Order: sequence, then C-alpha cells, then structure tokens
Amino acid sequence: MTETKARRRAPGMSPERRREMILQAALPLVAEYGAAVTTAQIARAAAIGEATIFRVFADKEELLSACVARALDPAHMLAEIAAIPLDQPLADRLREAAEAMRAYLERMGSVIGALHASGARRGRPDAGDGGGGGPVSREESFARTREAVAELFEPDRDTLRRPPEKLAAIFLGMLFVRPAARDGEAETVALDDIIEVFLNGAVA
Repeated sequence: MTETKARRRAPGMSPERRREMILQAALPLVAEYGAAVTTAQIARAAAIGEATIFRVFADKEELLSACVARALDPAHMLAEIAAIPLDQPLADRLREAAEAMRAYLERMGSVIGALHASGARRGRPDAGDGGGGGPVSREESFARTREAVAELFEPDRDTLRRPPEKLAAIFLGMLFVRPAARDGEAETVALDDIIEVFLNGAVA
C-alpha cells in the first residue's frame, strides 16, 4: 500500500514553481476579495494544502505584496506585444498592442483597487515580491512599453514621417488620455477611431 502511494505521488515541485502556482491562483481572488481573501480560499483554488502556502510565503501579508508586485509587472504585456506578427498591417499591429495594454491596466487596476477598497495597507511591494526581480517603476514600465511599441513601426520605417520611437510615444499618449466610458454608455472614443486618426490624420 505504501509503495502504491509513493508511486502515485506527484514529483517534487521547486519553491519557484510552487510560488508561481500560488500567485496564479491568488491573483483573481485578490482582485475579487481584496485583503479579505483567506489563505484557505487561495489553497483551494491552487488545489494544495493551506500549509503549502507558508512554505514559500512568510505570511499572508507577504503573499498580498507579491500579488501587487505581479499586477504591476508589465512583463506579460510586453511579451504579448513582442509576439505580434510584424507582417500584418500596421493598424492591426497597433490594435493588438493597445488591447494588450488595456488588459494589463485592467488587471492592475482590479488588484490594486480591491486591496485599497478592503483597507489593505498601502505601499509599494518590496523588491522580489513578484518573483520577477523586483518591482518596476512607472517610468521604467512606460519606457519598456514605448520600446516594444516602437518595434511595431520598424517594418514601415521608410514610409514614416517620424522615427518609430517618437511615434510610439505619441500613440501611447493618445491611448492613455482616452476618456473612459461612463456607466451605461458606450466607450467615448473607440480604439479604431484613435488608430484611424493617428495613422491618417484628422483632415480629409
């Protein structure tokens, strides 16, 4: 009987992989419940015992800090932008990049907003909490995003009126000042309209 159980036992998981698995399970729960989420809920979502959480996180506060760091980390968004095929039309490239950025901002906003609404202690996460080498400043995040978007312009460099880096900064500026939709209303400025005016101008 003991030998059978041993054969069926899952192979050992590294602390890094276990940490990642817990974070993946915790993020949507933190976005929903904020600081009120329990480690028991997270353990059930990750299909592990609650004690397993505390093998890689000292306490719940450290786990919540890691969730904040992960929500702020733009690495996933940047990878999505880098994966956009460069052989498709520029408008399509920009649309995919904008959607990746929108999803990132929504994820970040849902986690930070839920924690704030539930009265969690404010403050920036400690270095390393998110497992990605430390938190990324807002300036660094914007710079890396601008570089990634600039790469999308490179195939059309010879036909551009401005360098890719400058066009990327202008495009991001237009996206980030787009007014948000109010309750019950359609989006005030559609993404396709922004891309159309950006590429073709406002004057016919």
